[in-house]
Amino acid sequence: MGWFPQIESRLRDIRMMIPEIRAVVADDEPTARNRLRVLLSDETGVEIVAECVDALQAIAAVRTYKPDLLLLDIDMRDGFRALQDISRADMPIVIFTSSSDRHATQAFEARALDFLLKPFDQHRLHTAIERTRAELLKAHDRHLTHRILDLLAEARTGPGPNRRLAVKTAGRLVLVDMDEIDWVEAAGNYVELKTHSGSYLLREGIGRVSERLDPVQFIRIHRSIIVNVRKIKELQPCNRGEYMVVLRDGKQLSCSRSYRAKLQERIAAQ
Repeated sequence: MGWFPQIESRLRDIRMMIPEIRAVVADDEPTARNRLRVLLSDETGVEIVAECVDALQAIAAVRTYKPDLLLLDIDMRDGFRALQDISRADMPIVIFTSSSDRHATQAFEARALDFLLKPFDQHRLHTAIERTRAELLKAHDRHLTHRILDLLAEARTGPGPNRRLAVKTAGRLVLVDMDEIDWVEAAGNYVELKTHSGSYLLREGIGRVSERLDPVQFIRIHRSIIVNVRKIKELQPCNRGEYMVVLRDGKQLSCSRSYRAKLQERIAAQ
């Protein structure tokens, strides 16, 4: 990537942070635990961090080891209790196991990723593990996106304002040059960046966006509007001491009285 070269090496390190699947096996049948242990040993990148024989052990293991996957025997006494007592923050991906399919509907209602019938089959288990891996990769991608945004924010704390804004749109990160922004408008819980080529939505308040913009180039003219001073063509006086700000492309924006004086000062200084 050609932007922000000072963080490229750190991004490469983050991309490599895809952990192996750390699993907890909870089953009160020794033969079932042994079978899972053997089958999982043939799966690449899977580590059993704990084996449990009841719900209490399963709850303690999840809280202690923070696993990626919990293979939980739904027939085990208080098996569902384990899920009820595990916090949302600690909850791993769950795959239920059972000797019959009578609990399958209940398992999926509990948002289990998969349901495995005993005796366990290597091919079926492999499919479930690959589904688990896919879910973990999705979570990793989300984490990577957040880290990229954090690193970009860190880069913005350097000397002088950053000349580009990082905007997440359609699963991509787009760097919008400040010179391309015509104006910014609050839209509910979002802020919309208006450019000549289109618009971008940011899920943050207009005050936060204002802090990220160059204060020399952008000025607030309304509680919900920020304008690029370089895009202003003229100011038209309106009733009650307000202005109509006309941009070079003909767009008209209202400037309220409380922001009028600062706008006049900024225009005079250009």
